[in-house]
Amino acid sequence: MTDRLLVLVRHGESEWNKKNLFTGWRDVDLTEVGIAEARAAGRKLKAQGLTFDIGYTSALKRAQRTLDLMLEELGQTAIPLIKNQALNERDYGELSGLNKDDARAKWGPEKVHIWRRSYDIAPPGGESLKDTAARVLPYYLQEILPRVLRGERVLLSAHGNSLRALVMVLDRLGPDEIVKRELGTGVPMIYRLNADATVASKLDLAA
Repeated sequence: MTDRLLVLVRHGESEWNKKNLFTGWRDVDLTEVGIAEARAAGRKLKAQGLTFDIGYTSALKRAQRTLDLMLEELGQTAIPLIKNQALNERDYGELSGLNKDDARAKWGPEKVHIWRRSYDIAPPGGESLKDTAARVLPYYLQEILPRVLRGERVLLSAHGNSLRALVMVLDRLGPDEIVKRELGTGVPMIYRLNADATVASKLDLAA
C-alpha cells in the first residue's frame, strides 16, 4: 500500500517571534529556543520511524533552517530540498517589523485584531490569509500533492499562515475556523492521504 505521507511543520521560534514583532517576509533567523524546537521535531519524527523522499520549504531562512535541523536529527540530509516563495509567510505589509503593541497604539487594537484574525481583510500594503492561500494552494496542488499521491514522502517546513492555508483544505475548515487555529512552533502534523487527496489520518505531535 502506498504511504501517501505529508508532514507539515511550522518553523521554530524566530528572533522576531520572541520580540513580539510582525515578521512576514522579513528574513530573520531562529532563536536558541527555535533551534531546540526544530531539533526536537526531527527527533519526534524519527521516533515515529518516518523517512522522507523530499523536503519543501519557503524562501525564508527560519523555515529553511528548521527543515535542515529536522533532517539532521533524522539522519536524512541527502534528500532533495525545494525552496519556493509561494510557501512564504503572509506578508504583513506596513505592520512588518513593528511590535504588536506599537501597532495597536498606532491603528487601534480593534483594527489590528481584524487584520490579524480575519480571513479576507489585509493590513496596509500586505496580504490577508485569503491572499496567502491564493499563492500557497496552487503551488500545493501543482507541485506537492502529485508527489504525495505518487507515494513520495514529503516533509514541509513553512510558516503559521502559509500552513494555515494548507490545514484549511486538509482539515476541511471554514474561514471562521481557520483564523482561530493556532499552529505551535516546531510541532509536526503528520497527514496520510487517500488516493483522492482527502485525509486518511492525522497525527499532531504536540509535546
